[in-house]
Amino acid sequence: MKRKIVIMGAAGRDFHNFNVFYRDNEEYEVVAFTATQIPNIAGRKYPPELAGKLYPEGIPIYEEEKLPEIIKEYDIDEVIFSYTDVPYNSLMNKGAIVNAAGADFKLLSPKHTMIKSKKPVIAICAVRTGCGKSQFSRKIFEILSKKVRVVAVRHPMPYGNLVKQRCQRFASYDDLDKHECTIEEREEYEPYIDMKGIIYAGVDYQEILNEAENEADVIIWDGGNNDYPFYKPDLHITIADPHRAGHEISYYAGEINARMADIVIINKIDTADEKNIEKVERNIRKINPKARILKASSPIEIEGNIEGKRVLVVEDGPTITHGGMTYGAATIAAQQNKAEIIDAKKYAVGSIMETYKKYPHLEKILPAMGYGNQQIKELEETINAADCDAVLAGTPIDLRRVVNVNKPIIRVRYGVGKDIEKELENIVDDFLQKNR
Repeated sequence: MKRKIVIMGAAGRDFHNFNVFYRDNEEYEVVAFTATQIPNIAGRKYPPELAGKLYPEGIPIYEEEKLPEIIKEYDIDEVIFSYTDVPYNSLMNKGAIVNAAGADFKLLSPKHTMIKSKKPVIAICAVRTGCGKSQFSRKIFEILSKKVRVVAVRHPMPYGNLVKQRCQRFASYDDLDKHECTIEEREEYEPYIDMKGIIYAGVDYQEILNEAENEADVIIWDGGNNDYPFYKPDLHITIADPHRAGHEISYYAGEINARMADIVIINKIDTADEKNIEKVERNIRKINPKARILKASSPIEIEGNIEGKRVLVVEDGPTITHGGMTYGAATIAAQQNKAEIIDAKKYAVGSIMETYKKYPHLEKILPAMGYGNQQIKELEETINAADCDAVLAGTPIDLRRVVNVNKPIIRVRYGVGKDIEKELENIVDDFLQKNR
């Protein structure tokens, strides 16, 4: 008899786990997905075009809050937890809800979900959202691109039409418009396009891998949140954040990355407390004594003068929402340059105000939320209503491409410090030597 299961997710790891483990597996019946973290995912279906021959009607996606009644109504046997950046107490709280409702609670391992590539793979992952993984992914991409053909593959962010998003290739700004990318997607794809690089993403990561292998000598897995890789890495690099010391051993799935890593980079040492840096290092050495540990500064780059100005600070959305940070690069830049940070919450409208209610740890700063056209419009309205001299944007994208605002936007970003750049070049050279 087939075991009835529900997959708990957030439009990323959940779809991948289904594709590689359950899609054509006749031992299981996937009754439903549940959704959280990301808005506008529930209420639709994982489409039959992606679900395969066992699911000609597709698979419904419900709000996670409905999980206990789904378990009871459909007599569910197993619930598969399949999203990330979750503290362990919250993870086990969800396990208790599932068990109390009558189902087993299960986590799939990397062994059962990673796909083996024909080409060498470097995976760059993190212990939490917002550790600085993206700038290291791009720096390694930049170094590799001078030596071999390299393509990046990004952790999924399929927030639109899943069939259309099955396999996406981004090589130009027109591709961003073609695929109707949200701000969150643009934050990850646009910087590669700035470097004249190629980045893939989507839903079906076997199909994506097949396409990427056709035009690459080396593939970079650019991880999302603190998830572990979808592809089996030949070199696994994990970024840790001393601003959140201790999280490397207290969040799912970040600890998996910390334990699996060949190299752990403790980032942002130039702005972190020395005791927290030492704490992270102790934790890593305890759980992964074989890992090589490096330390890196993360200099802040500002494209303009903000000294003494009244600024509206906009930070990367995922980092300061479910990533739990109360600040980012733009906040630090404002403080270092004696700029006055105005209270963005006073001007919030619609779903932006709802975001503040959902994440009460947010104070003056504005998360760059943009999960669809309506939310982008509300972000634009919030910015335009603000009484300030300039917008200080700490998101990886150029906001001017997606919003029309009535005040100057000054970009600020974390970079990769010179102290680690040469080390990365040596790591890449050694990797290429071993994987000729």
